[in-house]
Amino acid sequence: MIDSPLGRLKLIASDKGLAAVLWENDDPRRVRLSPLEPDPDNGFLKETERQLKAYFNGKLKKFTVPLDFKGTDFQKSVWAALLTIPFGETRSYGEIAKQIGRPDASRAVGAANGRNPIAIIAPCHRVLGTSGKLTGFAAGLEAKDELLKLEGRDPLLGLAGQGRRKEQNQSRWIIQ
Repeated sequence: MIDSPLGRLKLIASDKGLAAVLWENDDPRRVRLSPLEPDPDNGFLKETERQLKAYFNGKLKKFTVPLDFKGTDFQKSVWAALLTIPFGETRSYGEIAKQIGRPDASRAVGAANGRNPIAIIAPCHRVLGTSGKLTGFAAGLEAKDELLKLEGRDPLLGLAGQGRRKEQNQSRWIIQ
Protein backbone atom coordinates (compact mmCIF):
# COMPACT_ATOMS: atom_id res chain seq x y z
CA MET A 1 0.00 0.00 0.00
CA ILE A 2 1.19 3.49 -0.82
CA ASP A 3 -0.20 6.87 0.14
CA SER A 4 -1.60 9.20 -2.50
CA PRO A 5 -3.58 12.46 -2.44
CA LEU A 6 -6.67 10.31 -3.11
CA GLY A 7 -6.07 7.80 -0.33
CA ARG A 8 -4.07 4.62 -0.03
CA LEU A 9 -3.43 2.59 -3.17
CA LYS A 10 -2.69 -1.13 -3.31
CA LEU A 11 -0.11 -2.05 -5.96
CA ILE A 12 0.06 -5.59 -7.34
CA ALA A 13 2.68 -6.85 -9.77
CA SER A 14 3.52 -10.12 -11.45
CA ASP A 15 6.88 -11.16 -12.80
CA LYS A 16 5.84 -9.53 -16.13
CA GLY A 17 4.77 -6.10 -14.91
CA LEU A 18 2.25 -4.10 -12.91
CA ALA A 19 -1.02 -6.04 -12.62
CA ALA A 20 -3.15 -3.66 -10.53
CA VAL A 21 -3.48 -0.29 -8.85
CA LEU A 22 -6.47 -0.65 -6.55
CA TRP A 23 -8.21 1.87 -4.32
CA GLU A 24 -8.05 1.30 -0.58
CA ASN A 25 -11.76 0.46 -0.32
CA ASP A 26 -12.05 -1.18 -3.75
CA ASP A 27 -14.78 -3.79 -4.14
CA PRO A 28 -12.88 -7.10 -4.31
CA ARG A 29 -15.33 -8.32 -6.98
CA ARG A 30 -14.53 -5.41 -9.33
CA VAL A 31 -11.08 -6.71 -10.27
CA ARG A 32 -10.36 -10.41 -10.04
CA LEU A 33 -6.73 -11.36 -9.89
CA SER A 34 -5.27 -14.74 -9.17
CA PRO A 35 -3.43 -14.89 -5.86
CA LEU A 36 0.05 -13.45 -6.05
CA GLU A 37 2.82 -13.91 -3.55
CA PRO A 38 3.80 -10.71 -1.72
CA ASP A 39 7.22 -9.52 -2.87
CA PRO A 40 8.21 -6.14 -1.44
CA ASP A 41 11.40 -6.25 -3.52
CA ASN A 42 9.51 -6.49 -6.83
CA GLY A 43 11.09 -3.88 -9.11
CA PHE A 44 7.78 -3.17 -10.87
CA LEU A 45 6.21 -2.16 -7.56
CA LYS A 46 9.08 0.15 -6.68
CA GLU A 47 9.04 1.77 -10.13
CA THR A 48 5.26 2.18 -10.03
CA GLU A 49 5.46 3.88 -6.65
CA ARG A 50 8.16 6.23 -7.97
CA GLN A 51 6.14 7.10 -11.09
CA LEU A 52 2.88 7.60 -9.18
CA LYS A 53 4.60 10.00 -6.76
CA ALA A 54 6.00 11.97 -9.72
CA TYR A 55 2.53 12.02 -11.36
CA PHE A 56 0.83 13.33 -8.22
CA ASN A 57 3.58 15.96 -7.86
CA GLY A 58 2.89 17.19 -11.40
CA LYS A 59 6.22 15.95 -12.76
CA LEU A 60 5.09 12.95 -14.85
CA LYS A 61 2.63 12.91 -17.73
CA LYS A 62 3.31 9.47 -19.21
CA PHE A 63 3.81 6.25 -17.27
CA THR A 64 6.40 3.78 -18.55
CA VAL A 65 6.16 0.90 -16.08
CA PRO A 66 5.45 -2.41 -17.91
CA LEU A 67 1.84 -3.56 -17.49
CA ASP A 68 0.44 -7.09 -17.13
CA PHE A 69 -3.31 -6.85 -17.77
CA LYS A 70 -5.47 -9.82 -16.77
CA GLY A 71 -8.89 -9.93 -18.45
CA THR A 72 -10.82 -10.95 -21.53
CA ASP A 73 -9.61 -10.04 -25.00
CA PHE A 74 -12.35 -7.38 -25.23
CA GLN A 75 -11.38 -5.87 -21.87
CA LYS A 76 -7.73 -5.83 -22.86
CA SER A 77 -8.61 -4.00 -26.10
CA VAL A 78 -10.48 -1.34 -24.10
CA TRP A 79 -7.65 -1.00 -21.60
CA ALA A 80 -5.12 -0.70 -24.44
CA ALA A 81 -7.26 2.10 -25.90
CA LEU A 82 -7.18 3.90 -22.53
CA LEU A 83 -3.41 4.01 -22.79
CA THR A 84 -3.69 6.06 -26.00
CA ILE A 85 -5.58 8.94 -24.36
CA PRO A 86 -3.04 11.72 -23.85
CA PHE A 87 -2.50 13.38 -20.49
CA GLY A 88 -5.05 16.16 -19.97
CA GLU A 89 -7.48 14.93 -22.64
CA THR A 90 -10.65 12.89 -22.41
CA ARG A 91 -12.67 10.56 -24.61
CA SER A 92 -16.23 9.28 -24.49
CA TYR A 93 -17.19 5.64 -24.16
CA GLY A 94 -18.50 5.85 -27.74
CA GLU A 95 -15.17 7.17 -29.01
CA ILE A 96 -13.36 4.27 -27.34
CA ALA A 97 -15.87 1.82 -28.87
CA LYS A 98 -15.17 3.23 -32.34
CA GLN A 99 -11.43 3.16 -31.70
CA ILE A 100 -11.47 -0.58 -30.97
CA GLY A 101 -13.66 -1.30 -34.00
CA ARG A 102 -16.87 -1.95 -32.03
CA PRO A 103 -18.89 1.26 -32.58
CA ASP A 104 -22.08 -0.18 -31.06
CA ALA A 105 -20.37 -1.41 -27.89
CA SER A 106 -20.20 1.77 -25.80
CA ARG A 107 -22.02 0.11 -22.87
CA ALA A 108 -19.63 -2.85 -22.98
CA VAL A 109 -16.75 -0.38 -23.13
CA GLY A 110 -18.16 1.25 -19.99
CA ALA A 111 -18.33 -2.11 -18.24
CA ALA A 112 -14.73 -2.95 -19.23
CA ASN A 113 -13.61 0.52 -18.16
CA GLY A 114 -15.20 -0.11 -14.77
CA ARG A 115 -13.16 -3.28 -14.37
CA ASN A 116 -9.85 -1.65 -15.30
CA PRO A 117 -7.39 -3.21 -12.86
CA ILE A 118 -4.65 -0.62 -13.34
CA ALA A 119 -6.33 2.62 -12.22
CA ILE A 120 -4.65 5.97 -12.92
CA ILE A 121 -1.91 4.44 -15.10
CA ALA A 122 -4.45 3.00 -17.57
CA PRO A 123 -6.41 6.26 -17.35
CA CYS A 124 -10.05 5.20 -17.05
CA HIS A 125 -10.61 8.55 -15.32
CA ARG A 126 -10.16 10.19 -18.77
CA VAL A 127 -13.33 8.53 -20.11
CA LEU A 128 -16.53 10.55 -19.84
CA GLY A 129 -20.14 10.11 -20.90
CA THR A 130 -21.07 11.17 -24.44
CA SER A 131 -22.38 14.49 -23.12
CA GLY A 132 -19.04 15.15 -21.41
CA LYS A 133 -20.37 14.34 -17.94
CA LEU A 134 -18.37 12.50 -15.33
CA THR A 135 -19.76 9.00 -14.98
CA GLY A 136 -18.92 6.03 -12.77
CA PHE A 137 -15.52 5.64 -11.19
CA ALA A 138 -14.43 2.99 -8.66
CA ALA A 139 -13.02 5.62 -6.30
CA GLY A 140 -16.00 7.97 -6.75
CA LEU A 141 -16.68 10.97 -8.99
CA GLU A 142 -14.82 13.34 -6.68
CA ALA A 143 -11.62 11.31 -7.14
CA LYS A 144 -12.18 11.23 -10.91
CA ASP A 145 -12.62 14.99 -10.91
CA GLU A 146 -9.44 15.44 -8.82
CA LEU A 147 -7.41 13.35 -11.29
CA LEU A 148 -8.76 15.40 -14.19
CA LYS A 149 -7.92 18.63 -12.33
CA LEU A 150 -4.40 17.33 -11.75
CA GLU A 151 -4.14 16.89 -15.52
CA GLY A 152 -5.24 20.44 -16.28
CA ARG A 153 -9.03 20.37 -16.19
CA ASP A 154 -10.29 23.78 -15.15
CA PRO A 155 -10.36 23.51 -11.35
CA LEU A 156 -13.10 26.14 -11.18
CA LEU A 157 -15.45 23.82 -13.04
CA GLY A 158 -15.33 20.97 -10.55
CA LEU A 159 -18.23 18.58 -10.74
CA ALA A 160 -20.53 21.42 -11.80
CA GLY A 161 -18.58 21.81 -15.05
CA GLN A 162 -19.17 18.29 -16.27
CA GLY A 163 -20.35 19.43 -19.70
CA ARG A 164 -16.90 20.63 -20.75
CA ARG A 165 -14.20 18.43 -22.23
CA LYS A 166 -11.36 18.59 -24.70
CA GLU A 167 -12.44 17.31 -28.06
CA GLN A 168 -10.22 14.65 -29.66
CA ASN A 169 -7.49 16.14 -31.89
CA GLN A 170 -8.56 19.70 -31.13
CA SER A 171 -7.06 22.20 -28.75
CA ARG A 172 -10.20 24.26 -28.18
CA TRP A 173 -12.84 23.66 -25.53
CA ILE A 174 -16.38 22.87 -26.60
CA ILE A 175 -19.65 22.86 -24.72
CA GLN A 176 -21.93 19.90 -25.34
